[in-house]
This record gives sequence, C-alpha cells and structure tokens, in this order.
Amino acid sequence: MKILIKEVAKSQWQVRLDQHVVTFRSEAEALAFTRTLEARLCAPHRIPEPSQQRAAG
Repeated sequence: MKILIKEVAKSQWQVRLDQHVVTFRSEAEALAFTRTLEARLCAPHRIPEPSQQRAAG
C-alpha cells in the first residue's frame, strides 16, 4: 500500500492510501494516523484454518 502525506491547504493535510484520501486538520494528526496504520499493517496476523472460517460464516 502506497501512503503519501501532503499539505493541500493552510491547516489541511491529506493522507492518501492508494486511491483513498483521508483529510486532517494538522500535520501531527496526519502523521499519527499514518504511524498507527503502519503499525497495524506490520502487526502479526493469524490466518484462520479452513474449518474455523466455515464455523464463523
């Protein structure tokens, strides 16, 4: 996933996630969002067994 942060107007920042855009009031908010997102993407994820997928659905 490509993540870009840029200032689009005075006191308005955008975080672009591929084609999705999220707008923030400050650079600090945009950076905090990006750090949280990257941490979640890099976190270990357990892949459920096929039998668990059928039971949950």
